[in-house]
Amino acid sequence: MNATDRTPADLLRSALAAEPARPLVTFYDDATGERVELSVATFANWVAKTANLLQGDLAAEPGDRLALLLPAHWQTAVWLVACSSVGVVAEIGGDPAAADLVVSGPDRLEEARACSGERVALALRPLGGRFPQPPEGFLDYAVEVPGQGDRFAPYAPVDPQAPALVVDGRELTGVQVVEQARAVAAGLGLEPGGRLLSALPYDTWDGLAAGLYAPLAADASVVLCRHLDRLSEEALAQRRASERVTVTAP
Repeated sequence: MNATDRTPADLLRSALAAEPARPLVTFYDDATGERVELSVATFANWVAKTANLLQGDLAAEPGDRLALLLPAHWQTAVWLVACSSVGVVAEIGGDPAAADLVVSGPDRLEEARACSGERVALALRPLGGRFPQPPEGFLDYAVEVPGQGDRFAPYAPVDPQAPALVVDGRELTGVQVVEQARAVAAGLGLEPGGRLLSALPYDTWDGLAAGLYAPLAADASVVLCRHLDRLSEEALAQRRASERVTVTAP
């Protein structure tokens, strides 16, 4: 853990420099049977491409507000750190009509149409697949992101003291996200190299901390599970064992 890291993007850069090959996010969707494991390096590559899409094609600038209408998912985690990389404020479940741009999953597209700025849609299909038919008025993330650059550099330095995240009705700066993520990791007993299993949704700070920020801050990794209630107790125990889970989010 680098004590000088002051934003989630800083945390990712430090993790990439230290152990690029270690797992960072392992995602399960027990409604579809999907399992995706992303190393620090692979996750960072997705973040760089998404940040380039944000800054370049979408012309997002530091301080812009992005309404994030996505569930707990590995691609949502990518968007959260990409926003931090550019300096865009990620508003969890934010009002699209009041946002500069919106990023939506397939079940909230009508709500997202209220945004007068750029709109991006994610199909959330296995393997990052695209929509069979692109939704009208939206860019399909799976179509747009592969061609983006693998390295990202912000046009302007990101201010760690500027707003970075809005969740639970609270606005947090980059510094506050990192400080609170470290506190959550310590409270959970999450140590470097640990594996945290979380089935919490991404619509609260507790869910975001367990499902992304605390593992990132602790040099640990997350086993992020969607629709975990579909597993039997036996299957859940098998997952904990096979994924070498050390901590389970409350």
